[in-house]
Amino acid sequence: MNHLEFILEAYNEAELNSLNGFEEGGPFGAIIVKDEMIIGRGRNTVLSNHNPIAHAEITAIEDACKSLKTHDLTGCILYTSCYPCPMCLSAIIWSNIKEVYYGNTKEDAADIGFRDNMIYNTINNILKNKEKYNKDVLKLCQIGRDKTIKTFETFKNNNGTLY
Repeated sequence: MNHLEFILEAYNEAELNSLNGFEEGGPFGAIIVKDEMIIGRGRNTVLSNHNPIAHAEITAIEDACKSLKTHDLTGCILYTSCYPCPMCLSAIIWSNIKEVYYGNTKEDAADIGFRDNMIYNTINNILKNKEKYNKDVLKLCQIGRDKTIKTFETFKNNNGTLY
């Protein structure tokens, strides 16, 4: 498998945003490969779609899932022009992609104004100490578990599995 060829395809997706003056979104592109064939493409379309989750990896995952008609991308490889943000990493894990190749680092993204590091730090602080993280970034409070747990119990009792 020619990983460099595929990372350049991810770069080409990012370059499409460059060609239109980044009117669609940031300089990020991604592709998903299965059996050495591209089955999903995506680029950042946050601005054009008015959608804060329309990151390159997310749109590539959506495209691949539509192509394969499944939510499970086991056996697929994701190539992305930049290290995935926390949201994209979560989507990659949820979709069962086990292998990711990336070009730029999260520090490179921070250098051009993206706040991935702040999000990583916030998540780490929440996980370490629920009471002492920066609540100006996110207020996270648990309420109503006695009610919300009921659908979880129903799912468990019905031997529910999705992944």
